[in-house]
Amino acid sequence: MKLSTRNQWQGTVSNIVEGVVNSEVSVDLGGGAVVTSIVTKNSVKRLENSKGRTICAVIKASSLMIGKE
Repeated sequence: MKLSTRNQWQGTVSNIVEGVVNSEVSVDLGGGAVVTSIVTKNSVKRLENSKGRTICAVIKASSLMIGKE
């Protein structure tokens, strides 16, 4: 996959929580790292996401938030 975004990690879908409109998709990146994204239910279906499927997690830096307690 060619994208301008450099933050790309291959991982495995570890969990999908379906909502009414959106779904929460968690991707296990290995080494204890997991990222979770909220996507539309249609996107989950269109991308054929299912638990155990290998996918690519792409993070655009302008959309990433961090915090500190």
